[in-house]
Amino acid sequence: MTTLSILIVVSFVIGYMCIALESLTRVNKAAIALLMCVICWTLLMLNPTSFYPAVSGDAVHHISGVIEHHLGDAAGTLFFLMGAMTIVEIVDSNGGFNFVRDALKTRSKRKLMWRVAFMTFLLSAILDNLTTSIVMIMVLRKLVQSREERLLYAALIIISANSGGAFSPIGDVTTIMLWIKGVITTQGVITEIFIPSLVSMIIPAGIISMHLKGKFDKEQNLPKSTASQFTKIQRDIIFWLGVGGLIFVPIFKTLTHLPPFMGILLVLGILWTTTEIFHYNTDEDDTMAKRVSDIMSKIDLSTIMFFLGILMAVAVLQEIGVLTAMGEGLNEAFSGNYYLINGIIGVLSSIVDNVPLVAGCMGMYPVAEAGPMAVDGIFWQLLAYCAGVGGSMLIIGSAAGVVVMGLEKITFGWYLKRITWIAFVGYLCGILIYWIERMLFF
Repeated sequence: MTTLSILIVVSFVIGYMCIALESLTRVNKAAIALLMCVICWTLLMLNPTSFYPAVSGDAVHHISGVIEHHLGDAAGTLFFLMGAMTIVEIVDSNGGFNFVRDALKTRSKRKLMWRVAFMTFLLSAILDNLTTSIVMIMVLRKLVQSREERLLYAALIIISANSGGAFSPIGDVTTIMLWIKGVITTQGVITEIFIPSLVSMIIPAGIISMHLKGKFDKEQNLPKSTASQFTKIQRDIIFWLGVGGLIFVPIFKTLTHLPPFMGILLVLGILWTTTEIFHYNTDEDDTMAKRVSDIMSKIDLSTIMFFLGILMAVAVLQEIGVLTAMGEGLNEAFSGNYYLINGIIGVLSSIVDNVPLVAGCMGMYPVAEAGPMAVDGIFWQLLAYCAGVGGSMLIIGSAAGVVVMGLEKITFGWYLKRITWIAFVGYLCGILIYWIERMLFF
C-alpha cells in the first residue's frame, strides 16, 4: 500500500471509531460520516494518478466521473430508503397498522417477542430487510411504550430482518446481487439457507427472551386505537396499497428492469394520491395534519445523511483497492476453507458495507462448472448467508441496523455491549447448521 492509501484507511478508521463512540463524543454520527467521506475523497485527489495511471492526463475529470457513478448508486439506495420511510409513515399516521398491531399485541413480553421475531423474519423475505425494519419499528412503537424494553425488541428486529433477508433472493441487496449475477438460484438459496437463517434468528431470540419477564401493564402495552377520521375500509385500503405496493416493488423491477427506487416512487405516488382523495371529506385540521407534504418533514434526514456518508466513504476504499486486497488476502491465507473465508467476510460485513464486499468477491472468484464455485455451490450459498446475517453483529453493519439506529436513537456502544455477542452466537450456529446440511443432504 502507498502512503496515500494508508492515510485514507487511517482516516476511515478514525472516523469509524468516532461513530462508534458517539455516546461519548456526543457528536452526531451523520456529521462524522460526512466529514469522513469528504476527507477520504480529498486525500484521493491529492495524487489521483497513483490510483489511475491509465488516465494520468485527465485524472481529475476521471475521478469526478467516478464520484458521480458512486453517488448514483448511493442515491438509488437513499431514494429507496426515503420512499419506504415515507410510505410507512403515511400508513402509520392514517391508522393503517392498527390491525397488524392488534394481531401482534399481547400482555406477555415473551410472547410479543416471538411474534415480532417471526413476523419480521417472514416479512423481510417477502419485502426486504430495510423496509421490514421500518414497518416493524412503527408497529412496535404502538405496543411497547418503555424505551428500555423497546430497545431489546428493536435489536431483535435487526437480527430477524437480516436473517430473513439472507434466504430470499429479494430479501437483501447482497442476495439480489448474487441472484442477478446468476451464482445462486431462487430454489437453491431457499432450500439450503432457510434453516441456517432460521436458526440464526431463533438462537438470539431465545437468549434475549431471558431478559424479558412478566407482563405489560394494560395502559402501556395495549393503547387504544389512534383517532382517525378514516373508516376501517379506508385504513385497510391505505395499508394494502402501502405494504402491498412494497411487495410489488421487486415484481416491478423484474417487469420493467428499472431500479428499485423507481418502484418505490410509483407506490408513493399512488398512495399519496389515494390519501388526498380520502381527505376530501375530512376536517381541514385533520387533512393538513395527515398530508404527505407534512409527513415527509418527519423523515429523519440525519439517518439519510449518515447513510450517504458511509456509502461514499466505503466507495473510496473500493476505488483504492483495499477491499479487493482484503479478499485476496483471505483467499491466500485460507485457501480451500470456504467456511472460514466466508465466515470472516461475514464478520467484515458488520464493519464495512456488505455490498462492496460481495461485489469484490464476485469479481475475484470466477464461476466454475462444478464444485464449490459452481452455481449454488458452497461458496456462493455461504456468501449469501454470511454477508446478510453477519451484518447483525454491529448496528451499523446493515441497512436495517442503520435505519433502526436512526429511528430508535440506539447508540453504537449499547448495541455492541448488549447485542453483538448474541448475534455472533446465532451467526456461528447458522454456519454449523449449514455444514451439517451439506454433510447429510447435499
